[in-house]
Amino acid sequence: MGLELPRMGHEVTVCPDGATAAAALEMNTYDCILVDLDMPGLNGIEVIARAKEHSPDTEAVVLTGKASQDSAVAALRHGAFDYLTKPCKLIELKALLERVAAKRELTNKCRALEHRVERLEGAPRLIGQSESMNQVHNLISKVAPTNSTVLVLGETGTGKELVARAVHAQSLRAEMPFVAVNCGALPETLIESELFGHRRGAFTGADDSRVGLFEVANGGTLFLDEIGELPKSLQAKLLRFLESGEIRRVGENESIVVDVRVICATHRNLAEMVAEGEFREDLMFRINTFEINLPPLRARLGDLPELAEHLVKRFTKGRDAPGGLVSAEFLQTLAKHTWPGNVRELANVIEHASILADALPLTPRDLPGNFAARGSSAGSVATLGPMSLREMEMQAIEQSLKRHEGNKPAAAEELGISLKTLYNKLNQASSLRESA
Repeated sequence: MGLELPRMGHEVTVCPDGATAAAALEMNTYDCILVDLDMPGLNGIEVIARAKEHSPDTEAVVLTGKASQDSAVAALRHGAFDYLTKPCKLIELKALLERVAAKRELTNKCRALEHRVERLEGAPRLIGQSESMNQVHNLISKVAPTNSTVLVLGETGTGKELVARAVHAQSLRAEMPFVAVNCGALPETLIESELFGHRRGAFTGADDSRVGLFEVANGGTLFLDEIGELPKSLQAKLLRFLESGEIRRVGENESIVVDVRVICATHRNLAEMVAEGEFREDLMFRINTFEINLPPLRARLGDLPELAEHLVKRFTKGRDAPGGLVSAEFLQTLAKHTWPGNVRELANVIEHASILADALPLTPRDLPGNFAARGSSAGSVATLGPMSLREMEMQAIEQSLKRHEGNKPAAAEELGISLKTLYNKLNQASSLRESA
């Protein structure tokens, strides 16, 4: 390999034993190390540990003559990217190194984007010190240091991705990638390839091999938002990964072991979906190892002042004002609203008000012209009596469609659901009315 790898364009340092490799790691930084499990002095796992200590971004590939699943899994648990059984073919090693390079490129792009977002908006964080939010903070601190799968539940717009990011930030994986994917936003024909990757020629249009998001998130956290929208065929593949730690790229026969923590989120009732045959019961139990329920904004109105101040700072680029950023009258008007779109709706309203305002603090006259018509806690919503979750969903959909004059894509975006989900819910409502 010391001769073949340079011909592929790689710079190579050859070390005869583990101690020499450890010394080289102290002197230089490497994109990838190839280690044997059995070496004199330090073994392969010890060398990987030294590499991760000096350079956490260095990837490790294990070469072993022992075709043992246990030894491979042990290496992966200590941070190895993948393993090959000796003797390995040069083409296999070349393909693996290409995956390492692709992962590093994607990781660097993600970090660059995160840094840009943080510079513009500050690091994303959960806002609120109400009793219900303190319970959420406490649950996050309990589960974050573990590797347990987490299910985040809450209405659309409550900030479920922020909970997932908080769990990742407080975990032992914080320095590794956090990858978020909305299962409802990807076409069913592409989501398997996006999650698990594919080999070249696996299907029409697959002109190049592609690394899936599970591999990109290796060592870190994969956040599957709107897990209820995942097709049933892929629910089985997700269950297999959660039980075995293995994935299989589209078009390939061999499985790959990856070390990824999965956090799922949904605003839907998974138990109802199981009863209707839309979601696998075994997967529901598997992803619900630890549950975090995020309260709707109307249940934590005491957090409104802090949320409003935070959002105004974001939209006014940190501008301050002697009289404060929001007036008492502005907050009182916000508190009368039912907030069907939760924090996402609040952010839209405050962004609009920040644009309209000639000066700070914000006042009620800076609110959007149709804000009062969207409903308030003293208005029509309170007089309707108890409603089922399905009825509340349909009311929110109908109100959104009315606001957007029947524009379904715009309504779906405001509600935080995919266009496909919106059509499904409208069709279900139509079927129920016809059968009534």
